[in-house]
Amino acid sequence: MNTASLSLIDAVTSRRSIRGFLPDPIPRETLIKIFEIAQQAPSNCNTQPWKSFVASGATKDRLRTKFLARLSQNTPDTPDFAYVSRFQGEYRQRQVACAMALYNEMGIARDDKEGRLRAMQRNYEFFDAPHIVFIGMDRHFGPSIAMDIGIYAQTLMLTMHAHGVSSCAMGSMRSYPDLVRDAFDIDDDTGILLGISFGYEDPDVAANRTRTSREPVANAVNFCD
Repeated sequence: MNTASLSLIDAVTSRRSIRGFLPDPIPRETLIKIFEIAQQAPSNCNTQPWKSFVASGATKDRLRTKFLARLSQNTPDTPDFAYVSRFQGEYRQRQVACAMALYNEMGIARDDKEGRLRAMQRNYEFFDAPHIVFIGMDRHFGPSIAMDIGIYAQTLMLTMHAHGVSSCAMGSMRSYPDLVRDAFDIDDDTGILLGISFGYEDPDVAANRTRTSREPVANAVNFCD
């Protein structure tokens, strides 16, 4: 598909999370264009509360090494913002279905603890992406402002997709925010909400064959005349 003519509908319906990237970096001029477009995302009173920190090259490699070291040492997470990590009912069912779809493509059985651990570790390897962006906001902001960050993140990933760049948003990147602050010399008032690995998709990675479904509109939207 010609990315120059990719429609919004095409971008929304065809974008998916990619968990395996080629090492080729994105040209700097393309990166700048992508983030310029994402900057047009709407926000409460146009406050534009997002703060983005893009790691590439040696900086990305050092962060990857440090994240993996924390993981191997079983270092407890120290997120800046509270996170609901346990889902129940229909939300749990969708979470399990998503995990099963991914593990099936990766050939990981339900009782393969080592395989599941390895799959989780891939997050902290940034899925071999050449770039990762950490997105944060001032720590005193709450859920209403975090909603603006979500809108920005979606705009950013759709813009990447329109430029032929794949991505994967990762909540796990909020685990050790001090590492991000140290890498970018960020003040302590800035909290990290998520990370997005991005680059060109590696079509040979099995995880990238994963497909998930969406609920029908009738189950998600209520219309009242």
